[in-house]
Amino acid sequence: MNSELLKKLTNLTAHRKPRLEVSDFVILNPEMFPELLNYCFKIDDDISFKAAWTLEFVCENKIELLIKHFDLFFKHLPNIYKDQALRPFSKICLFIIENHYKKKKIQLNSKQKEIITECCFDWLISNQKVATEAYAMSSLFYLGTEIDWIHPDLKQIILQNINSKSAAYKARGRITIEKIDKFQLKKRNS
Repeated sequence: MNSELLKKLTNLTAHRKPRLEVSDFVILNPEMFPELLNYCFKIDDDISFKAAWTLEFVCENKIELLIKHFDLFFKHLPNIYKDQALRPFSKICLFIIENHYKKKKIQLNSKQKEIITECCFDWLISNQKVATEAYAMSSLFYLGTEIDWIHPDLKQIILQNINSKSAAYKARGRITIEKIDKFQLKKRNS
């Protein structure tokens, strides 16, 4: 396939401005969205992480484009493994979770929540880059407000790793633990 989107993705750099330009192109041409998703899931090809960079910005601005394709997204999410793709996918998961729990714009079913939960815990225990781990912590915090076992497991993982990780991990870990403790205290007092 030699589409206009493929050409744009092939020439895409990691700089913010070109990524925004390609995401704007997809938002203005929503019929391109399924093609973008398909490139994201060509996980052994370098085009996949460039597509993931674009998908992140598309989802940040127009998450409803993804909702129609949740079956495909959740089917392939556990297969993502490249560092360059994991960070945007972990952030997309956070967008989904925030739109479910905070903004109430998305309804997730139990299977979708289970897949995000498993992926986020996998990212935390498999020594990923700190941004991926930070987005995973935030997603798991929200999921734990509904699913009781998540907060204790999340807190334990953070406490096990906090002394050996980067300053950014330590900062996000402390914030997440504080949020868990406040939530649990509020829950006990109500």
